[in-house]
Amino acid sequence: MPLRSREGNWHYRFEVDGREYTGNTDLAATKRNKNAAGRAEAKARELVTTGRAHELKLQVKPFNDAAAEFLTWADGEYTEHPNTAKRLRTSFVSLSSFFRTDPVTSILRGHVADFKAWRRKEHHVREITIRHDLHALSKAFGYFVDHNWARENPVRAADIPSDKDAVRIHVVTSEEEAVYFETAKRFPALHDLGRLMLNQGCRPEEVLELRSENLDVANSRLTIQDGKSRAARRQMKLTAESLEICVRRAALGSHWLFPGKLPSVRTLRR
Repeated sequence: MPLRSREGNWHYRFEVDGREYTGNTDLAATKRNKNAAGRAEAKARELVTTGRAHELKLQVKPFNDAAAEFLTWADGEYTEHPNTAKRLRTSFVSLSSFFRTDPVTSILRGHVADFKAWRRKEHHVREITIRHDLHALSKAFGYFVDHNWARENPVRAADIPSDKDAVRIHVVTSEEEAVYFETAKRFPALHDLGRLMLNQGCRPEEVLELRSENLDVANSRLTIQDGKSRAARRQMKLTAESLEICVRRAALGSHWLFPGKLPSVRTLRR
C-alpha cells in the first residue's frame, strides 16, 4: 500500500524504476486525513516521475534509527554472503556511537572527517579499519538517499584512507560460529560471553567487567561503565537472548556477571 500509519502520521512509500521513495505527509493518521495524504503521495510520485525527485521534502531520520533499518536490509540483501553483513554490523558499532541521534540529512563531509579523527584519537585504530568504516557508511548512505532521508552521500567527497597497508583479517563464518557455540556448551561462561559479544557488539573486556548493578531488567538495558573511551561508556538496549543471559548470570549471586577465571578458547579444542 502507498500509505501507512507511522508514529501517528500518514507516510507514503512507493517505487519508481526499482528505487523506493518514502516520506512523511505531516498529516495525522486519521480516516479524515487519508484522502489528503493520498494526494500528497500522488504529488510526491509526480515529482519523481517528472525528474524532480530533488524537490521532495526530506524525511528527518535519526542516524541510529536509519542504521537499524539499513542493517536489517543488509541482513536480507547479503543472505548468500553473510560475512558482508557481519562486516557492516561491526563498523556500525562505532558509527552509531559517534553519530547517535543526529538527523541523517545533517551529516556532511566535515562530520565524516570528524568521525575519522575521533576513531584515531579515541580508539587508536589503524587506517584500514577507518577505511572499512567509511565504506560501510557510504553503502548505508546509498540506502538513505533511496529512502529520501538524505539528499546526497557525504562519504563520496571524503578522503578515504588507502588500503596499501591492509592486513587480511579472518571473519568468522556461520559454520565456524556454530561449531564454537556447540563446543562451548561445556563451558557456560564462554558460551554466554560469546553470545553477548555477538548480540550486542561488545568487546570481550567490556563483558568481563560487567557487574550486576549495570543491568536494568525493567528497561532491558545494560550499562557499559568501564569502556576505554567516552563513547565506549554507553547504554545498550538488550536483545531478548542477551537479557535472559544477563538475568540468569546475575542470579548466580556474585557482584560480577562473569566471576572468576574463564577457561581459554584453547580449552575448547581439547
